[in-house]
Amino acid sequence: MYSRELLKGILKPIILKLLSENDRMYGYEIAQTIKKLSDDKILVKEGSLYPALHTLTKEGHLSVESARVGNRIRKYYSLTANGKKQVVPAMNELLAFSDTLQTLFGPKITLPT
Repeated sequence: MYSRELLKGILKPIILKLLSENDRMYGYEIAQTIKKLSDDKILVKEGSLYPALHTLTKEGHLSVESARVGNRIRKYYSLTANGKKQVVPAMNELLAFSDTLQTLFGPKITLPT
């Protein structure tokens, strides 16, 4: 599992990418999908997920639709037109950052002893 600080910077692009591949998702579903796709290496907790979802909504990238499921109300998130435009730039930025880390640390990272 990665630290909360590390995940904070990559969570929004991950959410945008997931929602670009799915029509709509609810919070728990997003967290479980991230967990599954990362082979349990990225565990997103409510304290990180919902602030990111609220920020993306406030920025106009997501829309929220409430639906009753059983006895509870479930909020479904989907990309807005603006959000769809943000997916590729967000992924490109994340991939460029990953490339920079590879350059910085080289192909094989050795830890000091």
